[in-house]
Amino acid sequence: MKLATWNVNSLPVRLPQVLDWLAAQDGGIDVLALQELKCTDDKFPHEAFTEAGYHSVCFGQKTYNGVALITKAPVQDVTRNIPGFDDEMARVISGVVSSASGDIRVIGAYFPNGQEPGSDKFEYKMAWLDALRAWVREELARTPRLVLMGDYNITFDDADVYDPVALFETIHCTEEERYHLRALIALGLHDALRLFEQPAKSYSWWDYRNFAFRRNRGLRIDHILISNALKDQARACVIDKTPRNNERPSDHTPVVLTLASSA
Repeated sequence: MKLATWNVNSLPVRLPQVLDWLAAQDGGIDVLALQELKCTDDKFPHEAFTEAGYHSVCFGQKTYNGVALITKAPVQDVTRNIPGFDDEMARVISGVVSSASGDIRVIGAYFPNGQEPGSDKFEYKMAWLDALRAWVREELARTPRLVLMGDYNITFDDADVYDPVALFETIHCTEEERYHLRALIALGLHDALRLFEQPAKSYSWWDYRNFAFRRNRGLRIDHILISNALKDQARACVIDKTPRNNERPSDHTPVVLTLASSA
């Protein structure tokens, strides 16, 4: 079973790239969480995914938000946004998917950017992260087999940053933000990528400016966290940099997790 996350930075622009990437995957992708759709629900290309052999559920928004789950099998028990948290932004979509070893709760999320420490948007990010953690704790109690993946807009530590000195305590790299990642881990989640040896300077996002991708001046801000109940089934996790070489690419690239059918 393969699960992936990808901030596509406008699905209307990047749809052909997403379909081409799905078609190129050996064995296909069972669940793909998309972020930053930049389209409303009525404009979501369900038919294109159906023709490609996938089901889709979405939570769209015209601005810099919108999330979706693209799945081989239908998604059950779909939830949009964090229950009990008043939010005008379309940031979270979750559902239950079936696997050979049992159902899995998949949460696809587009974490707030935060703009800069001390700003109103940063305070919103902190409140959003508090609400997310409380909800994930409840979901883990209900569904121990859980995956939380998406664009987190947070690095775990300096290994996720091309220049940790220059970017010290800047957005995505502050201690306040990283505290929340550690708090999610403390719930019983694991950073799937770091369950496996990775090349140095493995990033998932690069600015469009200053030849950042060519120079590998990036950040790892797209993550897949998996619960204790799934850890022993993890067989591989990789960052696929191939789509970042496309013409008019997203500034993010997919992260892909492979789970065995049983531990």
